[in-house]
Amino acid sequence: QVQLVESGGGLVRAGGSLRLSCAASGRTFGTYTMGWFRQAPGKEREFVAAASRSGSKTSDSDSMKGRFTISRDGAKNTVYLQMNSLKPEDTAVYYCAASNVISMLVPTTTQRYDYWGQGTQVTVSA
Repeated sequence: QVQLVESGGGLVRAGGSLRLSCAASGRTFGTYTMGWFRQAPGKEREFVAAASRSGSKTSDSDSMKGRFTISRDGAKNTVYLQMNSLKPEDTAVYYCAASNVISMLVPTTTQRYDYWGQGTQVTVSA
């Protein structure tokens, strides 16, 4: 069992930056792939980024490419999402998730994640 607690969301102006944090409980943090997803009102939850023991991946979406970076600190059982050059369309609830999937490919779909945090709101004003 893994519990995930996100923090770092808030209100920011377009062009600004935020760093989200996700603290995970449990001594097996290193075995999980940790991911970030987001969900805007009326839209499906979408993949943002994920990091496994062997690598990381950020979304191929043109709307996010080059602006978001994921990192993880095993000593702190924490995964981060650095978001730069934020745009109003980045406004969403951002969720942290943990996956037990063992794969050479970083999982990018919600179905492959086993544990979810409660989410943190990010609002970007124009």
